[in-house]
Amino acid sequence: MAKRMRNALILAKTETTYGVDPTPTGAANAILCSGISPNMMSAEFVDRDLQRPYLGASEQLLASVKSELEFDVELTGSGTAGVAPAWGPLLKACAFGETVTESTDVVYKPVTDNIPSVTIFYYLDGLLHKMSGCRGTVSFELSPKGIPKMKFKFTGKYTEPTDTSNPSSVDYSAFQVPKVASTLNTPVWSLHGQTAPMSEFSVDVANDVIYRELIGASSVEITNRKPTGSVTFELNSIATKNWYQTIADGDTGSVSMTHGTVAGNIVVISAPKAQIYSPSYKDEDGNAMLSVSLSLIPDEGNDEISITVK
Repeated sequence: MAKRMRNALILAKTETTYGVDPTPTGAANAILCSGISPNMMSAEFVDRDLQRPYLGASEQLLASVKSELEFDVELTGSGTAGVAPAWGPLLKACAFGETVTESTDVVYKPVTDNIPSVTIFYYLDGLLHKMSGCRGTVSFELSPKGIPKMKFKFTGKYTEPTDTSNPSSVDYSAFQVPKVASTLNTPVWSLHGQTAPMSEFSVDVANDVIYRELIGASSVEITNRKPTGSVTFELNSIATKNWYQTIADGDTGSVSMTHGTVAGNIVVISAPKAQIYSPSYKDEDGNAMLSVSLSLIPDEGNDEISITVK
């Protein structure tokens, strides 16, 4: 019988020891997601390149193999202020630290050292792929009339798949119903102290994720990050804000976007030092829009972006 691509689910659990499977379960570690894109056997081969007295190919020998998995998660809170959202383990495995203030908020900021890892189980209609030692990167996207999402890409150690039935009990109750991005649900955003009607907002953490294969050890490492972003908003007059001078001077300023209005389901994405570049004009419904790219720069270190859930 053919396998059905939609009959799939992802489980993820933080590892206590790097690369050691903590055994995620459907009841406690299910990830409510969409847009699953698996590459479960991403391999490098070495060509024997033999010389023989006739034409023909040589065998390819497996040199390195890893697993890669991409998927989207809706950007929501936990439902209660000061309680970490269900997607927290994923964000921590993308080099973020988690600070919980009870009854108030949960703040995620980048880290450089001691980056957590997760084990991911990807079930595809009775076929189980296990990925251990996973670390990754994430981007955030928001636009009007759309559901704000986090786009994750994880790399992990490869394990040969097995015939294993999907979990009979899967609990997604920790994931909240999202709010569509709109004037009502996305009340505040600003760039360098200015605001205007906005049509696109995105941030890419852009971690450098490296799979290292050595003799005696293999691991997934995050070796650097260069967060970027982009914003598209209605073009204003020079008197209101001279964006062109701001770009020419290389000025930096804060950028912030708040989505959600009810405590427990408010998410704020902010950065203290955003440099603007690559301005371009867009025509949206006959209105002139300005689109700019952003480079998010650390202020004191490990603070170039923060995700606050409150």
